[in-house]
Amino acid sequence: MKYVLMFIETEEFARELAALDDDDRQAAYEAVGRWFAANAAKITHHQKLAAPHIATTLRLSGGDAVVTDGPFIEGKEVITGYAEIDVADLDEAIALVRTWPACPIVEIRPLT
Repeated sequence: MKYVLMFIETEEFARELAALDDDDRQAAYEAVGRWFAANAAKITHHQKLAAPHIATTLRLSGGDAVVTDGPFIEGKEVITGYAEIDVADLDEAIALVRTWPACPIVEIRPLT
């Protein structure tokens, strides 16, 4: 079954990552790279998203589209990337996410 993992960064996590020295920050990025490599057989594709401040949002209602700069919702937590995985079931998806070494929130959503 396919799921999308949405990696969600908190303000606190972003501050902690920014406060790391270059070596520790590089080690954190390498841990993410190792996680993707270790789970490559289950990950069909993944991508890091650009910063939310450069997003464009369209609100479609009443026949007119309202176009605004920025994400659809302002928040202290932002989706920074996603991965599509192909695993047996939600339990396997949860087990996979439990080993994720980076941002502290991951939403798992099945694909239909």
